Amino acid sequence: MIQGWGMTETSPGGIGLDAADAERKLGSAGKPLMHTEVKVVDDDGNELPWGEVGELYIRGPNITPGYWNKPEATEDSFDGDWLKTGDAARFDDEGFVYIVDRWKDMYISGGENVYPAEVENVIYQLPQIAEAAVIGVPDERWGETGKVFISLKEGQTIEEKEIIEHCLKNLAKFKVPQSVEFIELLPRNATGKVLKRELREEVVGSNTPAIT
Repeated sequence: MIQGWGMTETSPGGIGLDAADAERKLGSAGKPLMHTEVKVVDDDGNELPWGEVGELYIRGPNITPGYWNKPEATEDSFDGDWLKTGDAARFDDEGFVYIVDRWKDMYISGGENVYPAEVENVIYQLPQIAEAAVIGVPDERWGETGKVFISLKEGQTIEEKEIIEHCLKNLAKFKVPQSVEFIELLPRNATGKVLKRELREEVVGSNTPAIT
């Protein structure tokens, strides 16, 4: 099995992990493919040192020149000839790329960046969980805190406090969701991606109680 990363705009490959490194670099997407360059940048487009998480940019002859008849979308998606992928990523000290989450899904709690994918992976360790999606919701004290939407496997039950306690044992406290909502199914688009936008719209204006 060979790991890789890409998107429609990269035709479709951008990063690949050689089979020889598959076990040694478990979880990495690999290194840029031939003729392709990638970098990780901060909110201002400044390149970050290896180890720090930022947005993944990519350029090369395989990258789309733009979106058909959508000049505004093209302008928003490019910084010069660099495509803004919308993915949060980091390099390790050998130049291997790790995809952390979607950049737009990150939220800031008490000045700390929280990447929902990390939290979701911890929650999936619980055998009762079928699906989990974490979003940031407004909080007067911390700016934003996490809220997790949970869909349980058929015939399974679990209490909110069990999920929170499991997260407290496996995550830094600022990453732990402050509330849990159980739903039958997570909203998805035609390709199966979770529509976190719809989940955010559902909680706009809600006052989520904090866990102390």
